[in-house]
Amino acid sequence: MTTGQQHTPSGLDPQDEERLPSMAEQMADQLGGWRGLVESSIPVVVFVIANVVGELRPAVIASIAVALLIAVLRLVQRKPVRHAVNGLFGVGIGAAIAWRTGNERDFYLPGILYGIGYGLALLLSAAIRQPLVGWIWSVLVAKGRSEWRDDPRLVRTFTQLTVLWGVVWLAKVGVQAGLYLAHQDTALGVARLALGYPPYALLLLITVWVVRRVTREGAAATPLPGA
Repeated sequence: MTTGQQHTPSGLDPQDEERLPSMAEQMADQLGGWRGLVESSIPVVVFVIANVVGELRPAVIASIAVALLIAVLRLVQRKPVRHAVNGLFGVGIGAAIAWRTGNERDFYLPGILYGIGYGLALLLSAAIRQPLVGWIWSVLVAKGRSEWRDDPRLVRTFTQLTVLWGVVWLAKVGVQAGLYLAHQDTALGVARLALGYPPYALLLLITVWVVRRVTREGAAATPLPGA
């Protein structure tokens, strides 16, 4: 007689749970590793430096050229281009707006608007008990499964994590928006770099650690059939 497949609270069966990438591997995949972190920051660094020592349009051209070069190098080396393409897309929109308006601070406007929208979406999803962090976890880690919805502890955990992400996201974008409105162009560029990946990496570390801990505790507390 066969028994039903057992699932852990995260929505994975025990064998799948054992095969999950380590915390470091999961973080490296989402951040693109150290190379992804560096490469995604280079175009913004180039723009900030070129704009300080020169004029707006050469800075825009330099940042776009560097972003394109990074994407091409990844293609030539047969490396994943997801992070490079994302960076190129973000830099391209900001550069186009700054070029059109002639205002260097507009380079950062798309990122500010995106951050506000993302932060509000996170808080809204938590308010309606559909925590966005939980659904992202289902897609990126749980192989599309969403059985965590049936576990009140994980629903509560993902809701709390989603609120944390939303608050941090709105706080960091609030700093950038304040500098944007105050016309502090150079400080805005520095803030864009400082408040980019470091908070994201910390939030990701907290999320992976908390969810894995709650999952293990839930699995240990669940009695086996026939016990």
